[in-house]
Amino acid sequence: MKIYVSGKLVDRKDAKVSVFDHGLLYGDGVFEGIRAYNGRVFLLDEHIDRLYASATAIALKIPLSKAQMIRAVVATCQANRIRNGYIRLVVTRGVGELGLNPYLCRRPEVIIIAGAIQLYPVELYEKGLAIVTVGTMRNQTEAVNPRIKSLNYLNNVLAKIEAINAGVMECILLNPHGYVAEASGDNVFVAKGETLTTPPPWCGALRGITRDAVMRLAAEMGYTVREDVLTRYDLYTADEVFLTGTAAEIIGVVNVDRRTIGDGTPGPITRKLGRGFSEFARRAGTPIA
Repeated sequence: MKIYVSGKLVDRKDAKVSVFDHGLLYGDGVFEGIRAYNGRVFLLDEHIDRLYASATAIALKIPLSKAQMIRAVVATCQANRIRNGYIRLVVTRGVGELGLNPYLCRRPEVIIIAGAIQLYPVELYEKGLAIVTVGTMRNQTEAVNPRIKSLNYLNNVLAKIEAINAGVMECILLNPHGYVAEASGDNVFVAKGETLTTPPPWCGALRGITRDAVMRLAAEMGYTVREDVLTRYDLYTADEVFLTGTAAEIIGVVNVDRRTIGDGTPGPITRKLGRGFSEFARRAGTPIA
């Protein structure tokens, strides 16, 4: 495997960063998780735009232009002969001193990893997920805005620990007002009749690239799609619940806090969107070859 570090493609064993990098010391940096399908990097321009917006929000100047970053992502995929896979693009604050001052960091570090990923077992896409709501609350949006995809994922990790301890693979975080924010690594949708609802970013939800693509796809299929507040009651009484994310794609939820959703299997809207998304992903994106 070849990893892009400091402007070069190096072997995995040689892909190293300093222990004084503020990405390691303080979680100071931003990242994107990106998929490749059928020899194309899925919605790469959208991911790059979000990366640079996240960096701007934390006063981090990325040392590559957007065009250079796109070329670096494609080159890393080519070096690893990726046609279907996962790309992790990371920008850290770079090497600095002990202490929080980011202006002592000389140059941000860019890291690109391209490989394989399998978030959920294949059978769960047919059977659906059981999930729980957890006590770990989503961070206040006034503290760390959820639109910043930062390296500090401790809030999500703590929620994931609760999920695993409860015997499930995923969970839902609520915000301090009791509204649904998102899953530990995915966005959440509720279907009621022909209407799909997903939490707005101000509730603590990341504006996911897959989320937005699914919203557009659902609207094209004739469904009403809206952003609105959701509570646990809305999850429990939904016709369907599903999660969306770069790694997860679209996966149905069939049980929330031991309440069966619908008939206990992924519903027709979830399945239809899953098929539509798979077809869209095959042809949308930046060619690797």
